[in-house]
Amino acid sequence: MNNKIRIGIIGGAGYTGGELIRLLLVHPHATIAFVHSKSNAGNPLHDVHQDLLGATDIVFSGEINNNIDLLFLCLGHGESTRFLKENTIEAGISIIDLANDFRLNKDANQGDRTFVYGLPEINQAEIATAKNIANPGCFATAIQLGLLPLAKAGLLGEVYTTGITGSTGAGQSLSATSHFSWRANNIQAYKTLTHQHVAEIHQTLHQLQHDDHPAVHFVPWRGDFTRGIFVCSTISTDQSLETIQALYKEFYKDHPFTTVSDKPIALKQVVNTNKCVLFIEQEGKKIVVHSAIDNLLKGASGQAVQNMNILFGINQTTGLNLKAAAF
Repeated sequence: MNNKIRIGIIGGAGYTGGELIRLLLVHPHATIAFVHSKSNAGNPLHDVHQDLLGATDIVFSGEINNNIDLLFLCLGHGESTRFLKENTIEAGISIIDLANDFRLNKDANQGDRTFVYGLPEINQAEIATAKNIANPGCFATAIQLGLLPLAKAGLLGEVYTTGITGSTGAGQSLSATSHFSWRANNIQAYKTLTHQHVAEIHQTLHQLQHDDHPAVHFVPWRGDFTRGIFVCSTISTDQSLETIQALYKEFYKDHPFTTVSDKPIALKQVVNTNKCVLFIEQEGKKIVVHSAIDNLLKGASGQAVQNMNILFGINQTTGLNLKAAAF
């Protein structure tokens, strides 16, 4: 495309806002018009995101500029709805929301705006013709990518899932469980069977497996590391491992960021990338699908840029060919 996409970012001081800024600064078809933060207005971005020293002289803005093509909302859950009620965003401006406000069908219509669920591996055609995108949750992305091929084939029954996430999944504001002294040499299960991402997972699986509503029983864990998500989903099946592997490889053959591995996977294969890697094991009539993503990239800002690319007719990998933090 000839003209660069003019972008505004609301909530640019947090982890997802920072990752989004890093990606967009080097994106060949994007330019950042403003990064909004009331508490940091007038300060350079590199005062908050110190790694940006020498990379940009942009300062945080306390004002919202409608001379943009796309607005990213990097706000806390529930804050995007309030933001759109309190601020006038012109109808011609697209919005990609990284919170959970508009992911469910019951919340997708907001005044004159309708939000499409932004999981490209299932909704790419809908994203391409949409105006507004609800970016999926991080755990939801990792779990769904591990289950979509089975749901498409009508092979999902009950699913038992565990997943562990790094401390950046809790956001930048400190809490009792995000202090180094608590996280170090420690893990903890939390929100057992009640995590907020389960509803969007059920919605997507039902979209594929219409005759049934597969139940996902999810136990999330807090881990002693900074970024990444590793998920293990256990499912009953009568199919052979070879059949299941072929099903997965066929499903993802045209999706550049999701790869099915023939060998056990590890978190470092995906940290600092927009990739999801999958590995499938079988014992008797049970299979376990392992999936790994970077919670801040494929689980948040990277997938948001992927959705931007699709929305504006750009190759979806543009600006996202990132190097894994292998060691």
